[in-house]
Amino acid sequence: MEYKENEIKQGIKLHMINTKKFKTNLMAVFLTTELKRETVTKNALISAILRRGSKNMPTQEEISKQMEEMYGAVFDCGLDKTGDNQVLKFYIEVINDKFLPQQKEDMFKVAIEKLLEIVLNPYIENNSFNPEYVEQEKNNIKQRIEGKIDNKARYAIDRCIEEMYPDKPFGLYKFGYIEDLKQIDGKNLYEYYKELINSCKIDIFVSGDTCEKAKEIVEENENIKNLEARKPQYIIPKIEAKKVNSEERVVTESMDVTQGKLILGLDIAIDEEELKYDALLYNSILGGSANSKMFQNVREKAHLAYVASSSYLRHKNNIFVNCGIEIGNYEKALELIKKQIEDMKNGEFTEEDIENSKKGIIATIKLIDDEQDTGISYYFGQELSGNKISIEEYQNKIEKVNKEDIINIAQKVSVNTIYFLRDYQEEGNNASN
Repeated sequence: MEYKENEIKQGIKLHMINTKKFKTNLMAVFLTTELKRETVTKNALISAILRRGSKNMPTQEEISKQMEEMYGAVFDCGLDKTGDNQVLKFYIEVINDKFLPQQKEDMFKVAIEKLLEIVLNPYIENNSFNPEYVEQEKNNIKQRIEGKIDNKARYAIDRCIEEMYPDKPFGLYKFGYIEDLKQIDGKNLYEYYKELINSCKIDIFVSGDTCEKAKEIVEENENIKNLEARKPQYIIPKIEAKKVNSEERVVTESMDVTQGKLILGLDIAIDEEELKYDALLYNSILGGSANSKMFQNVREKAHLAYVASSSYLRHKNNIFVNCGIEIGNYEKALELIKKQIEDMKNGEFTEEDIENSKKGIIATIKLIDDEQDTGISYYFGQELSGNKISIEEYQNKIEKVNKEDIINIAQKVSVNTIYFLRDYQEEGNNASN
């Protein structure tokens, strides 16, 4: 796998991942902008509206028809929150021309042009997005926001993040807020879209074995030519000088649940980019794998949790411990979770734990070039962070981490927020707001 990049215009970059592993080419366009309370809902709506139709493919049915005619190409889109940024994502996967019957049309070029049209030349009526599309997508967004409580595990983590980052971008819900929808119509949403498309960071990714053609295709594309160069409005993640907290906040929420959801939001007070590799190993040993202290001690031995794991958010230097527990086991589970955190500070883990964690992380790293979307996500994450290393370098950095490095990270970890989602029964002394 070979990676190259070219700046098409200021703020607009083409990324080419040359690989012969696949029979398909995958194209992606990412629009990255700052997470803001006043625009988060609009961005979510735009992501949904753009997939409804473009100038030359004015309906979803027409887009689907075009994909079918491209030998079953697949179009998809999504929305992410990455650090303090909101990212609108659009993809087309198409079979490599080498595996097609002899033909005149260049599917590689057609796919890039179709994708750029969907993102950059939307279906417009009277200087407005189609009002019917807008109302339908507003209703879909409303249902999605209302339905976020359906996945209790995801809901609990999101709520813990909200409590840890009140009135801050990272605390925002990526699909926005129901109260914002009333003020949005086709006209003002289209006006905002034009602002977004001329100020956001635009990254175009092409993964496949004919990528050398991509630069010329993109540079000659009329929709790209019509874009302005820009100083992109997005947040480059910075190492946050977090302090080790002496006080932890406890938040309890009651809902109709049969299983309690216990989330611990941890801060890692690190001030160097290189320490993030040490933090990856720390998280893996704490709760990031089936051999972790959380899984083995809280779930398997003590039987205090149905689920016991942790995840590391490197853009914000947070770890979230996630447990599904019997509601009556709150105090016991919390005490045992805190003991695992304390044991890490005291170096109570083995060289075997370290080696097992390294093997797991490195196995994941080696999978990066086994899936096209994973490869794109890897290089996009590097583009956003501004910290670019090869897959080989990434693996070497993990290999070099030792026990002392992990203990150093453990000393910098503190509990910021404890969030407990429980049933409506009287809470007693188990937890307090």
